Amino acid sequence: MKKIALTFFSLALVASLVAMNTRPVSGNPDAAIFNWTRIEYDFGKIKVGVPVTYEFKFTNKGDIPLVISTVQASCGCTVTSYTKDPIAPGAEGYVKATYNAASIGQFTKTVTVNANTEEGVAKLTIKGEVVAL
Repeated sequence: MKKIALTFFSLALVASLVAMNTRPVSGNPDAAIFNWTRIEYDFGKIKVGVPVTYEFKFTNKGDIPLVISTVQASCGCTVTSYTKDPIAPGAEGYVKATYNAASIGQFTKTVTVNANTEEGVAKLTIKGEVVAL
C-alpha cells in the first residue's frame, strides 16, 4: 500500500513540475500571445501641465507574428503610439501612453489594444495624481 501511495505521489509531483515549465497553450493555433512585462503603471504624483509617458513592453510568446490592429485610449487626455509592424514570435514590441496632466486630481485611464491574440483585446492602465507642485 505504501508503494502505491508513493508511486501516486511521485507521478503527481512530476506532473505538476512539467505543468509549471510549459508555456500556456492557446486554443487557437492562429493566435499570437501577449506576454506583458506589466499591464498597469502608477505615475504617483505628477506636476500639473507636464505630460507623462509610460511604455508598456511585451514579448510575442505565440508561434505566429503578433499584429496590433488598433490602440485606443479611454479619453482624449491620453495619446498612444505602438509597434506598427508585425512582431515575430519571440520578438518584443511596445505600447506607449502619454497623459497630458491638464487637470488637478487623481486619474485612472485605460488603453485598449486590439490584436490577433486569442482574447483579441488587452487592457492596459495608467494612473496617478496630478498636483500643483
